[in-house]
Amino acid sequence: MDQDLKRSRWLRQVGQPAWMMGVLNCTPDSFSDGGQFTDVKKAIQQGIDMRRLGADIIDVGGESTRPRAQVVSLEDELQRVIPVIEGLTKAACPVSIDTRKSAVMQAAVKAGACMINDVTALTFNEDSLQVASHSGVDVCLMHMQGTPENMQNAPCYQDVMQDVIRFFETRIEACLQAGMQQTSLILDPGIGFGKRLQDNLHLIMHLDVLKQYFRLPVLLGVSRKSLIASLTKSPVHDRELETAVLDALGIYLGADGVRVHDIAYQKRANMVATALSDARITSK
Repeated sequence: MDQDLKRSRWLRQVGQPAWMMGVLNCTPDSFSDGGQFTDVKKAIQQGIDMRRLGADIIDVGGESTRPRAQVVSLEDELQRVIPVIEGLTKAACPVSIDTRKSAVMQAAVKAGACMINDVTALTFNEDSLQVASHSGVDVCLMHMQGTPENMQNAPCYQDVMQDVIRFFETRIEACLQAGMQQTSLILDPGIGFGKRLQDNLHLIMHLDVLKQYFRLPVLLGVSRKSLIASLTKSPVHDRELETAVLDALGIYLGADGVRVHDIAYQKRANMVATALSDARITSK
């Protein structure tokens, strides 16, 4: 199994920076950049710019999953994301599709997406597991307590890390039973998705536990999220410094990739965090 896992292209290797997933929300209501990239041409150009600045993959989403967000119709979501994915693919930009709908996954992969990024870990639709398996692309499984509509109403854990571990055990087994390869899976602890501030901080500061337990690639997504406002009161468009600190700690503790909005800013933090992480690894 260890030899197989080493072939996962999403496991960060010593000497290489953590990979960067650029956030591209083609939505009118996302918490940070809602409405900025609803125009297809603007969205494609933004993705190309992020790729040029250092993004390894562009995460295209057509349905907001911010707290209390409502489900978007299948037709609207497809209309928002498919032309953008096609344009980015033509421009040689690797694309992940940020969706919980199996029909969007299927259409996005056909349009050129090479990863499925699902906040429900392939549980929203009954056929999501089979669609993801048959697609042959990599899949990012995220932990979330509840749904975007209700996840922040009253999240509660006795031991958040153990709950996350048990959830991933179940979902990984379901993926393997559906025919997916373990090397195609990536784990995201779901910072801000059905979590209190103390839960978010605990998960970030114990990412090494998650990494050592599963020995799978770990993606950390904290960019501009509300836990930052809970700590510093910063407005949503002025949270890059705090994002850099949290991502750097995550990379030091074993995160293989980070999901970010400002590629140029976060690339600098990534380089420093990678150097520190490599120094710790090579000194053992």
